[in-house]
Amino acid sequence: MNYMQAERKKKIGFGEDGDALMRLIFINIMVFVILVFIKIVYQLSDSNLTAFNAQIMNWIGLPGNFSSFAVKPWTLLLHMISHDDVWRLLGNMICFWAFGYLLQDLLGNRHIAPIYIYGALAGALFFIASVSLLPAFSKQTSELVFYGAGASVMAVAIAVTVIAHDYRVFPMINGGIPLWIITLIYVLINFAGLAGKGFPFHLAHLGGGAMGFVYIKLIQTGNNPGEWMHNLYNWFTNLFNPASKPPKKTIKKEVFYNTKGQQPFSRKPNITEQRVDAILDKISRSGYQSLSEEEKEILKNAADSET
Repeated sequence: MNYMQAERKKKIGFGEDGDALMRLIFINIMVFVILVFIKIVYQLSDSNLTAFNAQIMNWIGLPGNFSSFAVKPWTLLLHMISHDDVWRLLGNMICFWAFGYLLQDLLGNRHIAPIYIYGALAGALFFIASVSLLPAFSKQTSELVFYGAGASVMAVAIAVTVIAHDYRVFPMINGGIPLWIITLIYVLINFAGLAGKGFPFHLAHLGGGAMGFVYIKLIQTGNNPGEWMHNLYNWFTNLFNPASKPPKKTIKKEVFYNTKGQQPFSRKPNITEQRVDAILDKISRSGYQSLSEEEKEILKNAADSET
């Protein structure tokens, strides 16, 4: 827990710099708005919704067929911020905000995006594996396409529950409901979905939850599996920031000085009346032995200048 206590930061308000939670929610909403706008254009033109799904959505969603995924590898990233249904978007974003706000408050801002991404990647792995390997779904791989942040939200939910399972929500109800009960209900709903046709999708969500558990356990052992993501992000953004680039080396004429017989340069502390008064106050409080070498030097030089 020492690592997590060191990482813990103050609460981050809506829209503040570094608020990864709200940025991810904003990205999900904006992508959905763009997709809806394109869908409206298709509806107003001669094209139909079948063409929209074939030409747009199938190039964004994660295909269950591994050979199809190999042709569209970018779907590994796009599917986690794309939703094909407004109710699914609302459900995911509300849960993401609720669990993510607690996680961001307890563990800090730097772990929200890594857990979100790791959860989505784990969900994608479980989805493709279940569709490709299970006979019940291998025959309909062309129909099964995975969209949304469900696996990422489950990862965040499990992560925050592992850290603070005793945290209570809705305190007005009998002193509050333990967080682990809310998360358990959320997990059971997805687990129940394994009994239906949506088995690969719900398995992907549970796979994301497993990744959230693993991520927090790595944090608790002193590791930081998300650090490389921040380093990569900083490196990429600095490519387009001229102020962050190191200055170019220029060849200058070398000038040699004859320093024979001269004393080497020594840094002398700046002596002001306010600085001397502060040192004297420190002596009166803690004694002369509490002074640093620099403070003793200032006091000595001040005494010499008065004589």
